[in-house]
Amino acid sequence: MITTIIALAAVALLVAADQITKLLISSNYTLGESKHILEGLLDFTYVQNRGAAFGMLSNQRWIFLVMTTAIIIGICWLWVKGYIGHITGRISAVLIVAGGIGNMIDRLALGYVVDFIDVSPLFNFAVFNFADCCVTVGAVIMAVYVLFFLDEKKLGLKPDSAASGEDDGVFDAAFEADSSDTESGR
Repeated sequence: MITTIIALAAVALLVAADQITKLLISSNYTLGESKHILEGLLDFTYVQNRGAAFGMLSNQRWIFLVMTTAIIIGICWLWVKGYIGHITGRISAVLIVAGGIGNMIDRLALGYVVDFIDVSPLFNFAVFNFADCCVTVGAVIMAVYVLFFLDEKKLGLKPDSAASGEDDGVFDAAFEADSSDTESGR
């Protein structure tokens, strides 16, 4: 229970940081304006992103809203059911949920996402924001969690059965898992 309260507080702080940085940029920059922050490394450039990275799926905000909502609900469900028990899984879940909520707020309130972090002086890359950083770092940590710390027994996975072509019963035991295991650190 305490872990969940800490996670919710962390999500709230990360979303607040995202929204504050976006508000500062949109209030103090004109659209397209760019200022050097670290010469040759980082600029702040105010752009309005109506799609995904590099402008893909432009003006399809409802697709992003539905996908983001589904991912957030899925992560929360896995958390509540006790499937995300290791600290790496929990950190990644907090980052992904916070980043998703941060960008979702923009899409709902503005119809676009405020982006401003511009590393193009160093790399030729799309402009992004703090929420995007949260999602990206969270996804990398989630990959580490899945590869190294995911408890396959708790999910009811039988790794050897997949190779033999047998039915692996992926979630047979998953619904019987006791979420109290999570609070004890397992």
